[in-house]
Amino acid sequence: MHLRPAILAALLSAAAAVLPAAAQDPDMRTMDIRFDAGATETTITDSITGREYVVYKVGAEAGQRMDIRLITDSTSTYFNVYEPGRGPGDQALAVSEMTGTLVPEINSFSAELTTSGIYSISVYLYRNAARRGESSEYTLAVSITGETGEAVEGDYADGLQGGPDFWRVQADGGLKLHDAPSTGSPVLTVLPNGLEVRNLGCRMAEGRTWCNIATLSEPAFSGWAAADFLFESSGETATQLPDTAPVQQGEEDALVPGTEFHATGMVECTTAAGAATGLCDFGVIREGNGMGTVVVTLPDGRTRAIFYEGGVPVNFDRAESDGDIAFEVIPQSGGYMVVIGDASFVIPDAVIFGG
Repeated sequence: MHLRPAILAALLSAAAAVLPAAAQDPDMRTMDIRFDAGATETTITDSITGREYVVYKVGAEAGQRMDIRLITDSTSTYFNVYEPGRGPGDQALAVSEMTGTLVPEINSFSAELTTSGIYSISVYLYRNAARRGESSEYTLAVSITGETGEAVEGDYADGLQGGPDFWRVQADGGLKLHDAPSTGSPVLTVLPNGLEVRNLGCRMAEGRTWCNIATLSEPAFSGWAAADFLFESSGETATQLPDTAPVQQGEEDALVPGTEFHATGMVECTTAAGAATGLCDFGVIREGNGMGTVVVTLPDGRTRAIFYEGGVPVNFDRAESDGDIAFEVIPQSGGYMVVIGDASFVIPDAVIFGG
């Protein structure tokens, strides 16, 4: 009998990537899977210890094919796949320790999907290994292939064809409106935080939910935006917001005036062991496809440069004086916590990918 953690994972709506941590099992981590622009697959390297388990969220549509492969040296590490609207504690679509129609061999999954929405992949240690506090390092390869149809088919939980009539933008740095559901497509304009827009329907692409939206006032724009930054609204604009303007070709990721950065802002940070969490200024230099550098300025004026590859922090500006200072990357809901010695920084994915 395989292990099923005794917790019901909160369901996702089309506009929300994850629910607040307070609603989750303390042993559970969640992570949203994102593909690079135009990509149909990605590989994640991660680890779990003891009763800890990770629930990965990825969006796909009925008719597409999902393939998953877990590679690990541990013989006690497996994964379950759940259809939209279900999660740990519910009946799984597939259990990777038991071969069958959808599991051609142990720790693999391959199926043509019948339901559109957010799928959950739960990676866990088998019960006895979890009780012994064993650890497992693994890679999880996920691919979603096949074209989506003209209309969403088999939409069960995420309301891709329904949902609210209006969304409100919640993105401090503004939200990029693309001409297609892809981070690699041209940017039409940047929608200001708080703007209300009309919902024209949502689709899945690059592992996430995209919504086709239209502005409510002149100049009128319509296009695609990542649903992570859209929240249900009434359509009654309460505040006067800055005018939107089209983005010129080749200027989709322009520099912040007077800086070398494509975006600036603040991130949560802890600067010393036992210190309270505060806010630190940051600037990001984006090179595309999740490549770039995030420079965080500490309250005392010192800076830390964190280097990204494929949307994941991989290194930092280590100086000789740092010695063997620890560097750790911990997946968070919608981003990563980067730990450098006694300091830590919570950096959302939107920083390196943009809105």
